[in-house]
Amino acid sequence: MQSEGKGIQEMEPIDINIPIHPEMLHWGRRPTYEMVETRADGFYSDVSRWLIGAHTGTHVDAPSHFIDDSATVDQLSLDDTVGRVRVLDLQHVEEEITAEDLESAGLGDAKRVLFKTRNSSDALTRNEKSETWVGLGPTGAQLLVDRGVRFAGNDYMTIEAPKHTDDWPTHIILCSAGVVILENANLANVEAGDYRMVCLPVPFEGREAAPAPTVLLPLGPGDED
Repeated sequence: MQSEGKGIQEMEPIDINIPIHPEMLHWGRRPTYEMVETRADGFYSDVSRWLIGAHTGTHVDAPSHFIDDSATVDQLSLDDTVGRVRVLDLQHVEEEITAEDLESAGLGDAKRVLFKTRNSSDALTRNEKSETWVGLGPTGAQLLVDRGVRFAGNDYMTIEAPKHTDDWPTHIILCSAGVVILENANLANVEAGDYRMVCLPVPFEGREAAPAPTVLLPLGPGDED
């Protein structure tokens, strides 16, 4: 985690968000925008209006995404989305992250986890959906629940492994346990280890997901949670 020539307290915050633009990687339909007012047309300022899905860019899935009568994105607790997080190096995994993979990567007692896979330098960099990517399998999801993990994120537009996108067992396991899911996190420039994470989902009232700007910071005093 510590860069050459810098102490940990001097490290810059790491932005793990992907940019939102009309040609971006997307699930469903691409985002679009229009200029409502422009300085070129005589207005004092530029004003744009966007049409985007709740699952656009770096975003969270709330439990209500798959489970009826569970927490919506505006009901998520900051205790789940802000605090110590562990980045696990899973770049060797071909497609499905298993419970064994998580143990080997050092899951330990972490309560918030991010999975750095080959997606960050491959599938996540493309503007079209890839035929394959690395996702979390159901055995891995169940281990997270059994360990009391509250937040899990990966570096592609779904945390689900490709072969499970017909019945979505990983989402169901995590959402049933109230685990907050982060998707489309760019971890290309993040080393494995522990950080302080600040993830702030847009509070779309009553909705199942929302964009969630997220940064990682060096650990400091009081980062034991």
